[in-house]
Amino acid sequence: MLQSLLRAIYPPQCLTCDTLTDTEHALCPSCWQAAGFIHGLACDGCGLPLPGDLGATPVLCDECLRIARPWAQGRAAMLYGDKSRTIVLGLKYYDRHDYARATAPWLLHAARPLLRPGMLVAPIPLHWLRLAKRRYNQAALLSSGLARLAGLEHCPDLLIRTRHTGTQDGRGWRGRFDNLADAVAPHPRQGARIDGRDILLVDDVMTAGATFAAATEACTSAGAASVRVVALARVAPGR
Repeated sequence: MLQSLLRAIYPPQCLTCDTLTDTEHALCPSCWQAAGFIHGLACDGCGLPLPGDLGATPVLCDECLRIARPWAQGRAAMLYGDKSRTIVLGLKYYDRHDYARATAPWLLHAARPLLRPGMLVAPIPLHWLRLAKRRYNQAALLSSGLARLAGLEHCPDLLIRTRHTGTQDGRGWRGRFDNLADAVAPHPRQGARIDGRDILLVDDVMTAGATFAAATEACTSAGAASVRVVALARVAPGR
């Protein structure tokens, strides 16, 4: 009864605007259309949407043909744009933990081609200085929701940042990779869980892929059977 009363006083609203919705943690039809969800044919390396029809043979975008990705497959739920930026920034900087609950089904839909039985799901880690300032790791909120819906094991501290790398904003493609080189390692108390396992790494945004690459290499060095990656949003090359 209390929940019904609260809904009457505070009816559910769209995640990114003030439009009323039928359910909580949802987008209104207009924002859903503008969200940039990735459907159909996508790059098997990074999830970028591609022209053409779905087929049995995996295809790669121009960037993944040019850059050797250390992970086996990658996907993203959305293209990074106005609506997805609102969600990413709200989750990252403004304590909008409800965004993680809303986006879990979107991540699961994007990640389905990557899932393997017994897979271990883990977030991209934050350095402890940034974690202390932010109080939470937004990637861990996303990975937790995805793992729960997929029925897979989740390890929020599987990896650590070995040094504070600062922001990637403003760095060129090479600068991003150089900045993240050897900056991620298995957690001393959790790394043994990687050996022989299929790993799914989760983050909020993929731009050049440098962070995913550093985390993948850390998992591979610890004996992972395979590593796959999924991001909530993929920044289109050139943006």
